[in-house]
Amino acid sequence: MESNIYSINELHRFSSRYIEFRYLNTKPTVKFSRCSTFNGFSPRRLRPFWVGFRSNSPIIACSSVAESTDISFPDESPISVKPIYVPTPANRDTRTPHSGYHFDGTTRQFFEGWYFKVSIPERKQSFCFMYSVENPAFRRKLTALEMLQYGPRFTGVGAQILGAYDKYICQYTEESQNFWGSRHELVLGNTFLANKDSRAQSNEVPPQEFNSKVLEGFQVSPLWHQGFIRDDGRTFYAETVKTARWEYSTRPIYGWGNVGSKQKSTAGWLAAFPIFEPHWQVCMAGGLSTGWIEWDGERFEFQDAPSYSEKNWGGSFPRKWFWAQCNIFEGANGEVALTAAGGLRQLPGLTDTFENAALIGVHYNGVFYEFVPWNGNLSWEIAQWGYWFVTAENETHMVELEATTNDAGTTLRAPTKEAGLAPACKDSCFGDLRLKIWEKKYGGAKGKIILDVKSDMAALEVGGGPWFNTWKGKTTTPEVLKSALRVPVDVEGIFGLAPIFKPPGI
Repeated sequence: MESNIYSINELHRFSSRYIEFRYLNTKPTVKFSRCSTFNGFSPRRLRPFWVGFRSNSPIIACSSVAESTDISFPDESPISVKPIYVPTPANRDTRTPHSGYHFDGTTRQFFEGWYFKVSIPERKQSFCFMYSVENPAFRRKLTALEMLQYGPRFTGVGAQILGAYDKYICQYTEESQNFWGSRHELVLGNTFLANKDSRAQSNEVPPQEFNSKVLEGFQVSPLWHQGFIRDDGRTFYAETVKTARWEYSTRPIYGWGNVGSKQKSTAGWLAAFPIFEPHWQVCMAGGLSTGWIEWDGERFEFQDAPSYSEKNWGGSFPRKWFWAQCNIFEGANGEVALTAAGGLRQLPGLTDTFENAALIGVHYNGVFYEFVPWNGNLSWEIAQWGYWFVTAENETHMVELEATTNDAGTTLRAPTKEAGLAPACKDSCFGDLRLKIWEKKYGGAKGKIILDVKSDMAALEVGGGPWFNTWKGKTTTPEVLKSALRVPVDVEGIFGLAPIFKPPGI
């Protein structure tokens, strides 16, 4: 293969500490120009930054020129990023409620799904990792007798990645006996194929031990993420890669709430009960990740790349939904992270009653701006594909986001009652998005604008259906539910008095 090296030449203002992009299986060389300011220069000192999640390190950049010096590094990459593994601590400042695995051991219809995203602004590429487990009470495909007893159920574990260049990979198994998750922390993993001399992993382990035991699988925590998966050949509607391998560490910046304060449940305190499902929790609205990803024969290395994580759990996904997320912005004077979503979900009861539920959450300079049905109103206009427009207001602020994309999008899988892990949504990480927040004047008019930012790397999604035309809606939460959610109930504090009764996941 021809040796292709992309050196660190053009460091842009809105960038993570992107280290290099190169083809695998080549002998890498890097050239740095001779600049007098680089006395005692070490390649690891290259530390650009972006407006958004900014680095405090100085900017050091120099473009390659004709007069250059070859720098060789025997037996290793010229600038090899080596992420540092740290075991998950017992008490994290940014830990959110519902970080744990919610499976309660019963045979009820159940799924849980997790989403982790890392973006590399210089390359205009993102990697979205999605994991899911379905009906884990049945560790293998149901027998004929179990089908008669419990009805049709889909089982198994899936690992999907939507990666660079809109390429995709998915590995799935109908068995879940090798899946594991922490009861009260965001720590989980699965072994698709173990080393012949090893048992399947069952808890978080150091990366060296994981690599020695797991041939195909993953493990992820709030601070660490690694794995290797192989495409299973079931995808014919998207361009796929054969394998993917990754290893990176993460430093959380935002959970879901003000920095330094107790973090919030995204869906309110009633999410502690299996009633208004599916539930949703943003686990990390913004963080900084360092490491590498091998993708379709190429290796991406990065330092302090913007990252994000969230999860869903319950009986099934909403009937239809939309979603937008971004933490790479131009025009901000500080760190910004946006998450917005809405869905048509079924209310508990004997009749098919549905509600429009939605929210917008914005973290800006350590402050959390929350727009939810119980503190205000939200409305939206979402096209079948290509256009997202959402507005909201609470007692003190107003927000507006508008997003578009010319990207065709990639169909992704989601856990469904009807077909298991099946194609159910369309995503793109090439969205153009504008976000505005105003202070709210007495009387309800827009006041001083406090945030006006743009991005061309927003993650956008529509799912479920039917989507016959543009979806125009507004939140329709029943008043009794709004009133209940306004009550400041500290669920974790209550169960802290009697830990033995604390449900899984909280």
